[in-house]
Amino acid sequence: MAAADIIISPAASTEGGDKISSSICIGSGRFLRSVLVPFLSSNTKPYVFQTRGRSFLDSFQKDTNDDNHNNQQQKQSLTYPVDTIEVDGTTSISNVEIFAAGTLGTEDGRSQLMNNLIASKINSLSVIGVGVTEAGLQNANNQCMIDLTELLFNVCSRMSGKGASAEGSIKRLTCPNPNGKICIINTDNVPNNGDVIREHVLHNANVLYAGDDEFIEFLQRKVCFLNTMVDRITSSRPNSHGLIPLCEPLPMKALVICDVGKDLPSWMCTSDTQSKHGVKIRHSVKELEFDIALKLRVANGTHTAVAHIMAVSSLVNTEALCDTSSPTSPSAAILAYLDSLYQSQILPGAVSDGISAEETGAAWTDWRQRLLHPKFGLSTFFITQNGAAKCGIRLGPTIKSLINASIAEGGGREKNNPLSVSMAFAVAAILRFLTPSSNQGERKKGVYIGWLDNATDTEDDAVSYADGLRYHLGERWYEFRCDCSVKFDFSGTEREMTLPEALSKFKEPRQPSAYHDIIKSYLLHPQGGCLRSLYDGADDEDTLAKSTMLDTFVSSVSVLYARMVSGDKMIDLLSEIIQREHAYKDGPETSCQYVAEVSAAQAQGVTPLHYSVASIPSNSSLMERKLTAADINSVVWSEVRGTEVIDLHTHLLPPSHGALCLWDIDELLTYHYLVSEYFMTAPANISPESFFAINKKQQADLIWESLFIQRSPISEATRGVVTTLQALGLEDEVDNRDLDGIRRYYDRYRNEGRKGVESFVEKVYGIAGIKYTIMTNIPFASVEAQHWRPIKKVYPETFRSALRVDPLLAGDRETIESALKASGYGTTMEDARKYLHDWCETMKPEYLMASTPHDFCLAPSEGGVTFAGVAKKGINENSIQSPFAFTELTKNECNAACEDTDNMPSIINESSDFLTEVLMPICEERDLPIALKIGAHRNMNPALSPVGAGDGMVAFADTNSLARLCGRFPKVRFLATFLSRQNQQEACVLASKFRNLHIYGCWWYCNNPSIITEITKMRIEMLGSAFTAQHSDARVVDQLIYKWAHSRAVIAKVLATEYEKVVQSGWKLNRAEIRRDIARLFGGSYTEFMGKSLK
Repeated sequence: MAAADIIISPAASTEGGDKISSSICIGSGRFLRSVLVPFLSSNTKPYVFQTRGRSFLDSFQKDTNDDNHNNQQQKQSLTYPVDTIEVDGTTSISNVEIFAAGTLGTEDGRSQLMNNLIASKINSLSVIGVGVTEAGLQNANNQCMIDLTELLFNVCSRMSGKGASAEGSIKRLTCPNPNGKICIINTDNVPNNGDVIREHVLHNANVLYAGDDEFIEFLQRKVCFLNTMVDRITSSRPNSHGLIPLCEPLPMKALVICDVGKDLPSWMCTSDTQSKHGVKIRHSVKELEFDIALKLRVANGTHTAVAHIMAVSSLVNTEALCDTSSPTSPSAAILAYLDSLYQSQILPGAVSDGISAEETGAAWTDWRQRLLHPKFGLSTFFITQNGAAKCGIRLGPTIKSLINASIAEGGGREKNNPLSVSMAFAVAAILRFLTPSSNQGERKKGVYIGWLDNATDTEDDAVSYADGLRYHLGERWYEFRCDCSVKFDFSGTEREMTLPEALSKFKEPRQPSAYHDIIKSYLLHPQGGCLRSLYDGADDEDTLAKSTMLDTFVSSVSVLYARMVSGDKMIDLLSEIIQREHAYKDGPETSCQYVAEVSAAQAQGVTPLHYSVASIPSNSSLMERKLTAADINSVVWSEVRGTEVIDLHTHLLPPSHGALCLWDIDELLTYHYLVSEYFMTAPANISPESFFAINKKQQADLIWESLFIQRSPISEATRGVVTTLQALGLEDEVDNRDLDGIRRYYDRYRNEGRKGVESFVEKVYGIAGIKYTIMTNIPFASVEAQHWRPIKKVYPETFRSALRVDPLLAGDRETIESALKASGYGTTMEDARKYLHDWCETMKPEYLMASTPHDFCLAPSEGGVTFAGVAKKGINENSIQSPFAFTELTKNECNAACEDTDNMPSIINESSDFLTEVLMPICEERDLPIALKIGAHRNMNPALSPVGAGDGMVAFADTNSLARLCGRFPKVRFLATFLSRQNQQEACVLASKFRNLHIYGCWWYCNNPSIITEITKMRIEMLGSAFTAQHSDARVVDQLIYKWAHSRAVIAKVLATEYEKVVQSGWKLNRAEIRRDIARLFGGSYTEFMGKSLK
């Protein structure tokens, strides 16, 4: 035997017999030397045998002046150094004593261990440490597993007495452990590493020592293969060739050992010993599972997330996290992000799996402190290695836990998606790192080249960060490996390729939907996100719910990833999230559904499309990327969902107006559409008179019972109630048909008085995506006038006024004169103008408005007709009764038949002084438009008229009157909507002929999905985007929710088809252009028209 193959400490020969040595270590890796050997050395000094090579052994044979060893100790003992970088930056050196250093890489070295030490020198053995890499545990044929099997065979022989001498010079080998079992302790983080080693050793025993039942029984009864976890960040001292461990300060769980049978040496089990060496001994499998879960989720998960963000951002070492001198620095943003990732995802995920919040919090506190060590960091590029698999190992368990917990709690509905932007960002960052650049150049096989977000002004050469992998900050590139494969549908054909190849298959960056299938395939892949097990054992309902949650998560990852690869820098995007900008209303804790694009399933279905802030801001690089036909559907639906609307005609009033602000479930249920529907099937003994004689709550009870309990709510009006309640979070109450429970929800707001109403209104506006609504204000009635004069009530900008002037358009002299006198004005034309001017000053209306009947028309001017001669005929009195218009001032009946002009009845004369000297001049002077709603046939059933349910028979209207108005008064702008479906084409033609006419909305009975579809499609074909697609006409605040959610879905479907047509025709669009167009249709065209002064 060559002396160089083993070195035995001089101290070994002076120790007592049983002290020589009770532990042996196979391997000499940094984890073993920095964690396990120091722990063993505190009691007995182990023998350490390198599995391959002899570098560790040779380090002891150097000159005694070598700085690697303590020279004074070297004379009396065998020691090696372990460097620890303290928080203050100083380096402390620990000299760890061992009894021998050897190698198993040579026959002589193996013989020294197997035939010398084990055969005769060592009398007591309690622990065998195994410190090999993951590769060493891959299969039983690995040499280190064969070495361990051979070692245990020799131990078995010695313990059985086969090698003992008769004269007693060679004693039988004993195990001093409490249960007489030799403990195998591994220092690698392969899951269930003890079980893995046990299986490998038993396999080798059956192959190499076939038929030796005694050895098999020994392995099963006298050897304990313990599962462990190791956790200490360890690199090596510079220029030490990897021989001297360079470590962080000892963490609280540097080594965790699962000793279910309490087989470990008793000296290991004292709390002081464990605390001193960062060791935790667990006595149940569950405890170790929790420790491993916490390490993987808390430490490794956040480490993986932060490393990919920092590497792409040219932050090459985790020490950069300590630079928090500015609250807006990249480091500050990253730390805020990590805190959120832990708080909103990792912590609840761990707790849902039974790990206590206290233990999880302690692990995070310990890890965060370690991560922020200012003088001991790791290369972020080094940490990114094998990132595709690490996502599944380190982040995947949290994703699965959160989804499973949500399902178990009955939270399968999409609004309860537990996955947040912080988790989506982590996955997106990994995928961004694993995306090759467009220019791969000459590269090594299996190596891809990625690009950095930022260039660094440096003349340094490329830096090697791992075997065969480099990065270059100045040239903005890095190399990486990834062999994870994905399957996905590409142009109708299922293809399989590596993840980097799949991510780079597009010539140019695409919209989020293009990446959805690739990312989902990756997340389900066992070498990737490893999420397929989500569906194990799930029934059909749970599978659907989980799939929906996962698809939403995938979509949010796709959005973030698409932005990253399109040119949005990762740090800028992270700062946007941290600062709660755009869609990220809750910062990193924002739920994924607020970031995800509209899914293909939703775009093809009939689901209401509720507003959500656009997840891609206007300044994103993604906005300028050209779209393909495949992108259109998702982009259009998502942009419609993310566009705030101007609701340019409603009957809403603000909370400042007290009882005139209508809201709550009883108002919803007694809306005139539902009253009309109720009386279609109401019992014969319930007449309209008896119905209106009872209070509103009782009316609502009858309608709820009839239309929601005895029948399914499939009409547009009843479905709207369901949509509204669902959006308000009342799913359980709806499922249980619990009207009283719904009322209790509203009572919580009502009990807070005006503040509660304001809070509710604000909530509804947020859900519906309302920028502002335009009211219908009729101050001639005292019930409303009191809110304007003598002191105008203060109300928010989200409510804007429109002054209703039906009597002026109708030429109703008596009503107008009564209003003038009641307000203290004279009855001259000048008084009428002043009256209207004064109200305009008070209300600051967006426009003047009137509702005209189906028989509204303007006769050609006949000349000579005086103001006094204007007849009061055909006035639309009922149109202004709800709410409160002129009802207290009008004394006469004005429903007489109109004069016959051009075979159509007329209610005013074109030469009316009211029109020519009051209304139109004021519109011109104040540059105010006038809005007309044309075509209602009022008071069809007077018995239902108290709530307007008796109004509204659809009748064809003469559009010539509107044409003559536009032609006669070219400096006045007109807004118009028609009730009759048959008038819509004529309206479009008029809008194309008169620049002072703007068509808006689908009014009243046109506000049904089938009609909206038809009208919107026709308007786009004839007017492009020069119209306003919709207004709600809402009378109850709550209605804003369903009227806009339903309309958005219908309009999105129409728009998607129209955009697909133009793309197929050869016009290339980008997202910014689609957003611009949609913004016009939802209020932008109106504001442009309003800003177009024709004076």
